Amino acid sequence: MQRYQALVIGLGAMGAATVYQLAKAGVTVAGIDRHHPPHTFGSSHGDTRITRLSVGEGAQYVPIVRESHRIWRELEAESGESLFEQSGVLVLTSSPDFDPHDASDFTLRTLKLAQTYGIEHTLLNATQIRQRFPQFAHVLDSAIGYFEPEGGFLRPERCIDVQLRLAEQRGATLFKGETVTGISSDEQGVTVTTNLRTLQADKLVISAGNWAGDLLGSPFDQLLSVYRQQLFWFEADAELVGASPTFILTHGAGDSNVNYGFAALPGEGSLKVATAQYHTVSTPDTLDRTVSPAQGQAMYEQQVQGRLAGVGPTVVKSAVCAYTVTPDHHFIIDEHPALQHTLVASPCSGHGFKHSAALGKAFAQWCQHGSSELDLSSFSLQRFAIPST
Repeated sequence: MQRYQALVIGLGAMGAATVYQLAKAGVTVAGIDRHHPPHTFGSSHGDTRITRLSVGEGAQYVPIVRESHRIWRELEAESGESLFEQSGVLVLTSSPDFDPHDASDFTLRTLKLAQTYGIEHTLLNATQIRQRFPQFAHVLDSAIGYFEPEGGFLRPERCIDVQLRLAEQRGATLFKGETVTGISSDEQGVTVTTNLRTLQADKLVISAGNWAGDLLGSPFDQLLSVYRQQLFWFEADAELVGASPTFILTHGAGDSNVNYGFAALPGEGSLKVATAQYHTVSTPDTLDRTVSPAQGQAMYEQQVQGRLAGVGPTVVKSAVCAYTVTPDHHFIIDEHPALQHTLVASPCSGHGFKHSAALGKAFAQWCQHGSSELDLSSFSLQRFAIPST
């Protein structure tokens, strides 16, 4: 039976970062994943993930993403790989329902956080949006935009691959293609069994994403929901290359009237656009991983046509990923209520990748010292009234 100082279950965004940071700190660590990361079965794929310093989801994320940006650059220097593309991020509202005094508007929330935390940005009116970013030629005259030059996008598959590779170079052991079948703990540590082996460790970090509910049991199976998401790459005019930012566009009330997308990149001839849906619950085993032509047409008609200039109806590529979502759409980062020496980390509700580098460092610190430099108290399990069984 092999024993380590730390084990990590799940090697997606959070798990890869944790294994890397533990190995970097000289901790004997092993990681386990049921697939072969980076892979397309969870949440951490699709070529690009938005990152921005002013995180409209809440002030508690700002110090985390600041540290993540520093670590991404550190990883680039060490690996020689390009991980973080600083294309700038445009958050804008072009909606007939826009109220400039509505504190819930995502663009206004983003702007307020930037002002509070001294994040470099520019506030744009409709004319300025159209002049600077030709793909948004159709915005309403009432539109407002927040542009953050330090924002951009991450390459998720590359980020995971680099961190796992560097972790192995520092002595980490990775068990890929193995499914965890049992977890137990006592005063001496934790025991994890897979379909192939039994492992022991002083500390355990569980970052199992889509599979967390089933693996962790109560109360997590009652708090976590998996939602299928669709990603589309539509044909784009060559003129958009170098002139389009990463963006989040609100064009009406409710989640169905928000889309996000990425800079048009040289040589690709396409622009990625997606939405987030929280209507139909799925499971990682039953998730439909195909995208139909009708779904692509619907996305174009509802989210692209008349909203993004220079973007055509032809779907160049499509993909499916899944978000593991908590009731309030914030993370759960806390010690497991029943398993000793065990930290539950992730269910990231669709906005976790940008924070993963810093959170991996924080989880590594917890394994070593029992606490982290980052304040993660707002992600405690205790904020939920746990349903009775």
